[in-house]
Amino acid sequence: MSFTSIPILDLSLVNDPATKPAFLADLRHALMEVGFLYIKNVGISNEEFQQVIDEGKAFFDIPEEEKLRIEMKNAPSFLGYSRLSAEVTAGAIDHREQIDLSTEHPVPGPDEPLHHNLVAPNQWPTPEILPNFRPVFTEYMKRMARISMQFTSLIAEAIELPADAFDRYFDADQQHKLKIVKYPDVGVLGGAGKEGNQGVGPHKDSMLTSYLLQASHHKGLQVQNMKGEWIDCPPIEGTLVVAIGQALEALTQGVCVSTTHRVLSPPAGEGARYSIPFFQGVRRDTEFDELETVGVGRVPEHVREQRRAVLARYGERLDDCEFTFRKGGVATTLGEATFRNRVKSHPDVGERWYPDILASVREEQALLERKAVEA
Repeated sequence: MSFTSIPILDLSLVNDPATKPAFLADLRHALMEVGFLYIKNVGISNEEFQQVIDEGKAFFDIPEEEKLRIEMKNAPSFLGYSRLSAEVTAGAIDHREQIDLSTEHPVPGPDEPLHHNLVAPNQWPTPEILPNFRPVFTEYMKRMARISMQFTSLIAEAIELPADAFDRYFDADQQHKLKIVKYPDVGVLGGAGKEGNQGVGPHKDSMLTSYLLQASHHKGLQVQNMKGEWIDCPPIEGTLVVAIGQALEALTQGVCVSTTHRVLSPPAGEGARYSIPFFQGVRRDTEFDELETVGVGRVPEHVREQRRAVLARYGERLDDCEFTFRKGGVATTLGEATFRNRVKSHPDVGERWYPDILASVREEQALLERKAVEA
């Protein structure tokens, strides 16, 4: 059988030389066989997590006109507020409302590549309305940036690479991203709920790693195992859920697996589900060729053999999610691929700022769908 639950790892074990080897062994198992895991004792107290949760939930209660003032389509950066059901995943509408933030950066220069528009200042709610929102999330993103870099070094050690093996894939001023998401229950959705209970459709995260703070008691997050079964990933207090991204799978030549997951809207009467995912960034001008030719792809042969043994036991994964970093496509860098993926996911932003790119993305998607049918 493939996995039927999500492993929980205690990050405090890495501080003791006596317990770190067992932690790394458990991490390798999670990387190769699941692609998802919980981590606890990350260095953020429950009280600090609760402050982040409270500020995140409070955002959705501010006046509608204030949210629309910082709407995502008002800026070319894909940062800002998205109305309910404005995003598309796996060709269907996601029933969620959200705000996208990132570590702060200045507006890119006019001569920079188009995908550098993703790296820009945030659109923040007015301090008079939410006085603590900006300082709380600025600090949280800084702390999560440090945690993500530490954890990436542990991933490298777990597959017997040097601890700094992935450092070359980060900019000195690396952009990391964060979402604050509200999933209304299907009763509140009303007519929209007739389209299904897709909070967010089946997908794989891009980049290296993602860290989800589940901010309410609701189930809804599900992970697809290698047999195609959907496994619940329920909230556990004091933990973050780590998802392995497609870029890490590419960098390690498939040793670390990026796993398909989805979110189901809460049932009617259960109230809204909230979540706050943090997405570790990657150097935006990394070329696809680097993923195959640079040293970190050279995972030791006996480690690769261990991954091959997993595939021999379970067979290939049963999923049809599109691979964001597909060599041979229009994009040649991770940044370009990410940019095109954002245009596809947020067509309202694409229509306003990048109509030519949106048309190209749609043509590319139609071609892939035709090839899939023909196959």
